[in-house]
Amino acid sequence: MNALIDWNPSLVIALITLFSAQLIKFLGTWVTRRTVDFTRLTGMGGMPSSHAASVSALSTVLGLERGWDSPLFGGIAFLSLLIIYDATGIRQAAAAQARVLNRMLDDLRAHHTLGGERVSELLGHTVVEVVAGAAYGVALALLLYR
Repeated sequence: MNALIDWNPSLVIALITLFSAQLIKFLGTWVTRRTVDFTRLTGMGGMPSSHAASVSALSTVLGLERGWDSPLFGGIAFLSLLIIYDATGIRQAAAAQARVLNRMLDDLRAHHTLGGERVSELLGHTVVEVVAGAAYGVALALLLYR
């Protein structure tokens, strides 16, 4: 594992963080709902935010590796903030719209024969999920980076 991390620390640690955050969501669903839901390995939303975790890990490693005042860290930190904003703000709004659409479809189906699927409502993250993800990402980066 050390050789892989040494090959490209920022990429490898960000990927480890991403996959482990998704695994945490899968295991959390398994424990709390007593059901195996493989969509939690790749799906959006949930605790912790794998988006926030992975970009926070990436930013942390680049800050440690290139310096907190480097242009590379500044650019990645800026993009990380945009991704985190998208994970909470924009996708929460899309999730709210999905809930309204599903209610409308349910009402129509009560009176008419309609095909089609419900749209996914689990799109965004709460602030707590994002903060937990970011903290997890920073902690894992500090733990794995040498």
